[in-house]
Amino acid sequence: MKKLIITEFFILLAGTLFAWTNFGIELNDWLNKRACTTGCAQGLVNPFLTPCFYGACFFLLAFIISTSILRKFNQANIAAPRV
Repeated sequence: MKKLIITEFFILLAGTLFAWTNFGIELNDWLNKRACTTGCAQGLVNPFLTPCFYGACFFLLAFIISTSILRKFNQANIAAPRV
């Protein structure tokens, strides 16, 4: 079970970093009045209304929940050591 939780943690970490990096590039392009290069905001005026932003928020939420689950799992294993 711990292997699955750790795998989920790292997949969500990578997804969160990827999503926020894409949004950061998009936001930087928008603030500097350049064309968006990521493809998320084609034709949209505000980067906070794009799928990249919403995806990054959901990945962050899932990552936070995964971190909480991993912490509770580790605390449960420390509190009840195996014999």
